[in-house]
Amino acid sequence: MRLRVVGAAALLVSAGVHLYLWFDGVRHQTVGPMFLVNVVAGIVIATLLLRWDHWVPAFLTAGFGAATLGAFVIASTVGLLGVHTVWSGGSVWAAAISEVVCIVVGGVLLLRRRSVTPQLASRPRTHAS
Repeated sequence: MRLRVVGAAALLVSAGVHLYLWFDGVRHQTVGPMFLVNVVAGIVIATLLLRWDHWVPAFLTAGFGAATLGAFVIASTVGLLGVHTVWSGGSVWAAAISEVVCIVVGGVLLLRRRSVTPQLASRPRTHAS
């Protein structure tokens, strides 16, 4: 459960940074709506990660981190929808670190789930008579 809390915290940090940046002027750029989608998705996935013991929230956590970090890498190299950004400032590094944590936590949770699944599948099944 501790790992899920760390993942949820990382999701919320990323969502919080994107909300802060949206209010700080990103809402007037072409990527503004995607920042709000990121905020909502981060909150929803964090809630799922804490409340639903299933592989789906772990997968979404890793995917959220990869997609968000990937979008920033694209924006900082070739540009994303006409927006070019740089790797500077506390909010950029806080978001990037939290997204790396999302990728790692989601991956570890998926690997743990995978190692448990074969054991459950190999149990003999009994049927009610």
